[in-house]
Amino acid sequence: MKIIEKVIQIENHGNMIGILGHHDKLLKLIEDQFDSDIFVRGNEIKIKGRAGEVETVVSVFQELLKLIEAGTEVSEANVGKTIDLIKEEIYPSELSKDAIVVHRGKAISARTPGQKHYIEEIEKNTITFAIGPAGTGKTYLAMAWAVRALKKKAISRVVLTRPAVEAGEKLGFLPGTLYEKVDPYLRPLYDALYDMMDAEKFRAHMERGTIEVAPLGFMRGRTLNNALIILDEAQNTSPEQMKMFLTRLGFGSKMIITGDITQVDLPNGGVSSGLIKVQEVLKSVNGISFVRLSAKDVVRHKLVQNIVEAYKEHESGNSNK
Repeated sequence: MKIIEKVIQIENHGNMIGILGHHDKLLKLIEDQFDSDIFVRGNEIKIKGRAGEVETVVSVFQELLKLIEAGTEVSEANVGKTIDLIKEEIYPSELSKDAIVVHRGKAISARTPGQKHYIEEIEKNTITFAIGPAGTGKTYLAMAWAVRALKKKAISRVVLTRPAVEAGEKLGFLPGTLYEKVDPYLRPLYDALYDMMDAEKFRAHMERGTIEVAPLGFMRGRTLNNALIILDEAQNTSPEQMKMFLTRLGFGSKMIITGDITQVDLPNGGVSSGLIKVQEVLKSVNGISFVRLSAKDVVRHKLVQNIVEAYKEHESGNSNK
């Protein structure tokens, strides 16, 4: 077994802190994944161990440095994702080199092969469905693409919608106007937008109507031209609601529909999910793409990926009984 030693020099002190993390928290994550010895002194990181593994560890640090230099904040989640990808000989910097949008120095881009494929399908198709578990970036990347298209004037407005299924008949008992009643269901969409543009610019877009956030019921009877329309949490639509939404498509528009068919919140009583049915109905229609993301595309805490995999295994086991 050949033992080798490699040294990485990082001249920028801020970059060194970004790679190592607060109190070397990120460094410890890397050390836990490998048998190599890692030493840090000044602006140098020294790795000693088996030849193949040392090269992998060097690649991990080099990729994290590229992410930092591209404006991406290194976190526990993307350290874990970077390690997973490097072990498969996939380089995150290649995936993320084309940022969808940059805000306050933060670059939002694809971080897995599945996410990259998702963005490519949005570019190529009029209607794109993104189906996958929580944390795979389905909605976040769709909204980033929408902000970019708006900035480039490829579209004239963005319409964001999601069903408020849990509200149901309870809406009448909640205080405030109808908008105030459904606001909790739309809040995640607002939060994502605040990550991508300044609050003042966002409010200006809302006032002009170039960005509209509304519950799904408000889509009925409309035809949306030259717009990007995003339907979030689509697993909670009925087949009738899904058909209603899809037929809002106007000239010069695109649609992105996101959802997780393992988390259907529709009330019991025979109501089926429109997102499940539409995969069969539209599977052969040109201009429509179905992108299926998996636990490998989860970019949240490593534990989220493990939870998704555990539920998948459990449900698969039950279905075989």
